[in-house]
Amino acid sequence: MSSSVATSSIRKHQHPLVRQLAEQIETAWQRLDLTPYHLPDDLGYVEGKLEGEKLIIENRCYQTPQFRKLHLELARIGKNLDILHCVMFPRVEYGLPIFGCDIVSGRGQVSAAIVDLSPGTAAGLLDQSYRTALLAFSSDLGTEIGPSSYQQPRDLPDWGKKIFSEFCCFVKPTTEAEEHQFLQQAKGYLNVHIHQALVRAPRPERLPEFLERQRYYCAQQQQNDKTRRVLEKAFGNQWAERYMTTVLFDMPPES
Repeated sequence: MSSSVATSSIRKHQHPLVRQLAEQIETAWQRLDLTPYHLPDDLGYVEGKLEGEKLIIENRCYQTPQFRKLHLELARIGKNLDILHCVMFPRVEYGLPIFGCDIVSGRGQVSAAIVDLSPGTAAGLLDQSYRTALLAFSSDLGTEIGPSSYQQPRDLPDWGKKIFSEFCCFVKPTTEAEEHQFLQQAKGYLNVHIHQALVRAPRPERLPEFLERQRYYCAQQQQNDKTRRVLEKAFGNQWAERYMTTVLFDMPPES
């Protein structure tokens, strides 16, 4: 992949926070040794209809020595709903956390923004190296990096309570300043993660533990009823199931 950041055909029309974060993610990924990750031909770019509005989904996927799949999804429904979804699935033997980030914006207002480094170990806790780096980032930022520093923190869904970390930030930004704060926070989490990934060595002796945890993460994410209902309305139940289990949260192979 070249050093330039590709431009999405829908990105230029999306909410500024979606556009800016997508660009930050793709720029950060340039620090990794990227090669293409091939999705099924009919799932890379998808168009459909949802309640009379045109739905467009664009997916970009890569892989690296440390990550089995880097996935960035941008979606737009009509002219009023913009979505960003990003997950970095580590290769199981590395035991890295799973970076995840989502933004939903309706009619120019961000209704939900979440970023986390979800633990990749059976204990459900981040490594001390991550905790130290995130606390140092918080100090540099000059504010807490959890949801408490925002005016409208949001409650995690039941299916997510056992997979997200104590550093998970799930909020509804209410001002441009809070949108900027979230952007900086997501960028900080991403930079910490990439740095840790580049210095981490595989730990094959703990592979069964790491595999179980990542499969559990995917299984819990597949229970996201809001995402599933949108996909079912637009494309049907069978397509939605295939997309959820093939593109969004595919299980790592057991061997």
